[in-house]
Amino acid sequence: MSQSRFDQAGKKHAAEKCFRARLNGVVAFVVVLSCCGNLMAQAGRRPSTSGQGGVLVSIVARHTDKSAAQISAKQLSVYDNGVEQTILNFTPDPSPARIVLLVDNSLTIRADVEKLERAAREFAYEIFEGDKLLIVGYDEEAEIVSDWTDDAKSIETSLKLFRKKGQPHLFDAASAVIEQSLRATPGQKKVIVVISDGLDRGSKTSFERILADLQKLDITVYAVQAQDRTRGAIRRDVPKPKQVIDKLAEGTGGAIFSIDEPALAAKSICDELRKNRYVLSYLPSSAPFGEARSLLVLGDEGIAVRAKTAQQPN
Repeated sequence: MSQSRFDQAGKKHAAEKCFRARLNGVVAFVVVLSCCGNLMAQAGRRPSTSGQGGVLVSIVARHTDKSAAQISAKQLSVYDNGVEQTILNFTPDPSPARIVLLVDNSLTIRADVEKLERAAREFAYEIFEGDKLLIVGYDEEAEIVSDWTDDAKSIETSLKLFRKKGQPHLFDAASAVIEQSLRATPGQKKVIVVISDGLDRGSKTSFERILADLQKLDITVYAVQAQDRTRGAIRRDVPKPKQVIDKLAEGTGGAIFSIDEPALAAKSICDELRKNRYVLSYLPSSAPFGEARSLLVLGDEGIAVRAKTAQQPN
């Protein structure tokens, strides 16, 4: 793993001038939770919702009739390994988000550089106050295109660094983002937006490991999906591209949008993160040690809910 500007604390100024530093050298920001309730929301941190030993789950919930009324715990049901659980707390989460745009700029993706730029650029102008973007382009390697920032003009300028070459190592790139940029951000809303068709060709990291890590760290994946370059061809060693996108989004409580509608994708995702996110907590009535458990969150009639589909062991 190569050293980069974030491997030495206190060298942020020099780091910001090095746009193409390797992602594998990034050291993540560490956020310390210190307040609760409204004070935490004002400080850009998520509200504390669980008792000791409880499970925290980020969910998206909204009224299907587009009502703006706040949703309550009484309108939800939670099932852990098929057993209904008692909800300890259910709190709106309007806190800022850390959003990674993970952009496939490999040679054969069925989207030109301008389309990739446009898909990423829309987010720069849709994020809310306090949100930060990290833009990473990947082929055989994952490289930072734009470091954590909310400066739209700076982001737009950096997007000119996209290029198309090499093979798409999506799973390796996702692993690097998780380990070096999102793992050490407790108490923050963590999101990856994959701008890709879902093809992986050559990663050492398995899809199963990536999905498990995302679920364990409560990272939500959205996809801005390009056209499948394989046209559904079957490969034995990895899932089909469409299956990858579907499972990443469904398994983490995210959603899928078309790369042909980048403005809609960016606005929908950013609005949802700020206006429709909640944190739910419960104390598992039975949690087998070291085993992943199925998780299902349901809403009453008229309430649409999305959440990750598994609770990974700690």
